[in-house]
Parts: sequence; C-alpha cells; structure tokens
Amino acid sequence: MVVKVNNSREYVFTEKDFNSLRKIANNHTGIIVTDDKYDMYYARLVKRIRALKLGSFADYVKYLKNNMSMEFTPFIDSITTNLTSFFREPHHFEMMRDSIIPDLCGRSDVGQGIKVWSAGCSTGEEPYTLAITLLDELGGIRNAPKPKILASDIDTTVLAKASRGVYELSRVEGLETGIKRRWFFKGKGSNAGNVRVSPELQKVIEFKQVNLMQEWPITGRFHIIFCRNVVIYFDKPTKTKLLNRYADQLVDGGYMILGHSESLQGLTDRFQTIGKTVYKKIG
Repeated sequence: MVVKVNNSREYVFTEKDFNSLRKIANNHTGIIVTDDKYDMYYARLVKRIRALKLGSFADYVKYLKNNMSMEFTPFIDSITTNLTSFFREPHHFEMMRDSIIPDLCGRSDVGQGIKVWSAGCSTGEEPYTLAITLLDELGGIRNAPKPKILASDIDTTVLAKASRGVYELSRVEGLETGIKRRWFFKGKGSNAGNVRVSPELQKVIEFKQVNLMQEWPITGRFHIIFCRNVVIYFDKPTKTKLLNRYADQLVDGGYMILGHSESLQGLTDRFQTIGKTVYKKIG
C-alpha cells in the first residue's frame, strides 16, 4: 500500500502510523482493517489527539501502547462502525415469531426462561426488537417462559446509548402503529422529537461490554444467538474459532442467526441451515 501524506491536514498521518494502529486493533479484537479505512482512521482518531493534547499520530501510537488499559476503550470506540435499525432484516424476526419461539416453548430445556444473546448490539435497536418480538409472542402463551436477553458490544459509547433507550422519533416512524403505541413513549417539552422504549423492554435486557476475541464474562448457555454483520470483519481462522465458541455457548438445538452477507459454509460443521442465514446447532 502506498499512502500519500496530506500536508494540508492538521496532523501528519503516515503509512507507518496507520499500520501500527490497525495492527493494534487486529491484535486485540480480531477485526481486519483494510487499506480503504486510512481516511476513516484519521477522521475518527484526530479527536483523540486533540483531547490528549498530543503533537502527532506517532505520539498517539506511543501513548496508546504505553497506556493500553486506559486508552484502548476510547481508541476502539472511535474506530468501530455502528449501523443498525429496528427490525433490520425482518425475516429473522418473522422466523422467530413463526417457528423458533413455538419450538422453544415446547422444549423441556427452556425451563423458566428463553435466553438470547445479541452479540454486537450497537445502539440497541436489535435487542429491543428481540424483546418486542419475544414479549409479543410469549404474552399469548399460558405459562410461557420469560425472555432474558444479553446485549453486548465492544464499544462502550453505543452501549451507553442503548441502555438509555432514547431514540430520535425518525428511528421508529416506519414501524407498525401497534408496535409504536405499545412499546415507545413520545418525549415532551425538552424531549420532543425523541422516543423512549418501554421500561418493560428494558427489564428483560442486560447490557454488557464484551470483546469477542477475549474471555467472555458470561455464565450459562443460550437458546438463541444473534451475531449479525460482525463475523464479516474477521479472517477465516478467526471466524471459525468464533463460530465454534458460539456453538459451545448454545444449548443443543439452539439457534444461530448471522447477517445477510454472512455464511457458515466452509467454517464449521456444527450447525444445519434452516432458513436464510438462520442455523440450528446439531446435537
């Protein structure tokens, strides 16, 4: 890769700086950072250089290496990309409603709770959509198990937003009227233009920071894992390792849901395909 130094920029950002930073990101998260992320790294990290009152990107690389325990979280919060929406890839939630939830409700290993993990939850739209789907469907079933949702991300900034459960009104305008009326409250006064999710949704979700490449601070196994548009950022060996760890974290016959551009083909044989990017653990 040949990178031209742009002297009109506020700080010099060299190929060496970029390679050092993306190597740190890869070593700690497994994320593959491609050459086209060069400008993004400058735009996102220049704010950290200003905040820390450093003189250059080279200084920031040194600072990051010497203060990894303190600076890694702001670093990774700056460079990760979060794109999500309520009921994104709706076929997954339709399959939850039509087949996955009925199947789980008829199984003896569910007990009193259906445990779901939203891995890479971003700003929270996915876990709240999961909570809506589960509560709507389980509400009509006598003695139904209760949903318990773990929502995790490596980015603490988006986790804080997710746990607040406050969104711009435009984020829910496309949802069905019944869903909006039951699960969202319009803000008034200084909160006009925003909506807040129902406390009933928040009660069933636990938000937690999890680095997928490190030890998971998780106990017990799940019935469903959503990990959509996350695996795509890793190389093949890392994908295989991660997917096998997910399989270990699922009950036998548990469900794994990936994003629209992801697949398990050639990575693991521990699942069978049952729908569009929906898989069931063999066992």
